[in-house]
Amino acid sequence: MNSPALLNRLLAAWRERALVLKAASFAAVGVVNSLIDFGVFWVAVQHFGAPLVPANVLSWLVAVSNSYVLNSFITFARESNRELRWRTYATFLGSGLAGLIVNTTVLVVAVGLMPRLIADPVLQLAAAKACAIMVSFLVNFSLSYFVVFRRKKV
Repeated sequence: MNSPALLNRLLAAWRERALVLKAASFAAVGVVNSLIDFGVFWVAVQHFGAPLVPANVLSWLVAVSNSYVLNSFITFARESNRELRWRTYATFLGSGLAGLIVNTTVLVVAVGLMPRLIADPVLQLAAAKACAIMVSFLVNFSLSYFVVFRRKKV
């Protein structure tokens, strides 16, 4: 998609306010999925001793699957007709890989920076994971809105 077309879509969406409402809904679903992501990650690392990156990938996979279901039925209900489709799920997972890459990169960088900001190692890890979730939200919403669940032209 070229830049002028993307800009036109953003402006049209803003005029309709659909973008703001969808972002709010996506964020609400994201809160649930962030709790799932964080919970699975925390259990994998703290209770099973999993390394950071595999634990992050596992927690992401569980959360992104739940995210697809909730966003199909809530945020993008009109676009998806409230139907779950393997092809759309695969596209959602594919676009989510960009979010996973951003999430993992921010996590690894933040883990390295946190000792300068926070003394407690447990809080360092929690803060790093929270930063990773927040940054990847922007990538995930943009790709969901503009790629995965975009309205089909009639």
